[in-house]
Amino acid sequence: MSTSNARDAILGSVRSALRRGPLDATQRAELDARVPRHTRPAQDEDLAARFIRKFESRAGTTARVASRADVPAAVEAYRAGKGLPARAAVGAALQDLAFPGLEIHHGPAGISETMAVSQALAGIAEPGSLMMASGPASPITHNFVPDDHVVVLDAGAIVGHFEEAWAVLRARPEGMPRATNIISGPSRTADVEQTIQLGAHGPRRVHVIVVG
Repeated sequence: MSTSNARDAILGSVRSALRRGPLDATQRAELDARVPRHTRPAQDEDLAARFIRKFESRAGTTARVASRADVPAAVEAYRAGKGLPARAAVGAALQDLAFPGLEIHHGPAGISETMAVSQALAGIAEPGSLMMASGPASPITHNFVPDDHVVVLDAGAIVGHFEEAWAVLRARPEGMPRATNIISGPSRTADVEQTIQLGAHGPRRVHVIVVG
């Protein structure tokens, strides 16, 4: 569902509840004029490129691979580059992939876990954020416990705006998750002397592998 269609559906529901008719052309034009120009999507803008630019602006890192089969090599390149132990908690959504040389399990991330690898439900290009749906295939502890979180994101799952991401979440065949996390880079805080510290409430590093 596009942003405009999602907005129309919401407005239609509200106006129906208020027993008002649909918007006419003049009313629609007035509402469109109120939308800030910087939030309007460019028609020729590549969503994956915008997601990457926004995500990296918040201290996140990314890599692009051609296919899902390339994911294990990209994970290993990240692990080796950071000098991390050869083990990881890998979400069951990725259990179709083999990770040679990596000791893995598909359960929640324990307190001693150094790296987790997860599948994102969607990417949101507007803010450069990941949408993670909790469940057996994507344990919520992966988002908070390890210092390094590697997230696999299909390029086709990148949408323009939050309205579209909520539509994707509601359309899940398995229904709504118990929790939904929006991740916009590594955890951070500036509570102490207004100095940014990464890893305050979760991973110190978040790396996204964009597939496709």
